[in-house]
Amino acid sequence: MDFIDLKTRLACVRGKVDQRVAAVLDHGQFILGPEVAELEQTLASYVGVEHCVGVSSGTDSLLIALLALEVGRGDEVITVPYTWISTAEVIALTGATPVFVDIDSKTWNMDPSLVEDAITENTKAIMPVGIYGQTADMDSINEIAFRYNLPVIEDAAQSFGATYKGHKSCALSTIGSTSFFPSKPFGGFGDGGALFTDDDELAEKFRWIRVHGQARKHHHPVLGLNGRLDTLQAAMLLAVFEIFPEEVIQRQSIGAHYNEMLAEIGPQGIQIPHITEGSTSVYSIYTILNQQRDILQTRLKEAGIPSVAYYAVPLHLQPVFSYLGYNPSDFPVTELVAEQCLSLPMSACLRVEDQQAVVEAMQS
Repeated sequence: MDFIDLKTRLACVRGKVDQRVAAVLDHGQFILGPEVAELEQTLASYVGVEHCVGVSSGTDSLLIALLALEVGRGDEVITVPYTWISTAEVIALTGATPVFVDIDSKTWNMDPSLVEDAITENTKAIMPVGIYGQTADMDSINEIAFRYNLPVIEDAAQSFGATYKGHKSCALSTIGSTSFFPSKPFGGFGDGGALFTDDDELAEKFRWIRVHGQARKHHHPVLGLNGRLDTLQAAMLLAVFEIFPEEVIQRQSIGAHYNEMLAEIGPQGIQIPHITEGSTSVYSIYTILNQQRDILQTRLKEAGIPSVAYYAVPLHLQPVFSYLGYNPSDFPVTELVAEQCLSLPMSACLRVEDQQAVVEAMQS
């Protein structure tokens, strides 16, 4: 059993991928070719925003967002310690300081009740993360941000395709950012990412920054980087998008089936994902909590079932961020989730019989 079944997914779109790749090879516009603009228009329409700007990776999309907001040395950006390192990494790369707040004990996303106390005169932005496929409580976060005149960057690498109160992830704040890494819900066949916004000026800056800060030939008004999305990746993503809306439905069905089956196991200390009212999840990674996580993972491995403990060392305890001065127990919910989290096999192609095998192994 694969932890993430990418082979079956590719088989579903292989013909269309081959056609799209052949078209790029024929026209030869490998950098910012027409497929990039087509993908941007397609995704902007899907999300429901004015602008989508394709970039080289999900990490670069966050970095470009910060650069467009002119975040730099002396500034602070509020985010969470329970996420992949790129979220905080890009903040530090600008010269700014990551400021962590703890996560909610049910959703494992940013706890809005802790955000206001973390704001200082140096705060330049707030960056919540849609962990495991569900967005954070964006209304509460946006309300605080509005009162302090702060932009919000939604790190939606894992929540692209999810909804919050009827609106798509990436259309919920000043800037939405996502990743096309192969294992993500809208995954491609290499690195890639995108930025979303309704702000015309920000979108223009995104486009400048992704081509070394160039507004037009020989004119560079801002510092930038080589952050372009390859035409070949855009072409293949267009093929994948044809099945993506259906994959979102399949993921939600598979996630709900996991929830139902695991709830029947009984009081074994298993905490299943909590989806808040008015939200949907794309279950990018199906994750549970269990006090005997390491034992459970070993038993699953013995049964031939792969599992992963993501973010088992939270960011405030990573050596690279030791200079921030955080200590163990500073973020108790994050640390509890990091100690107990276990992700089970999940993809839009996961078979019912494979789900049953996972749950039966856990029952035993």
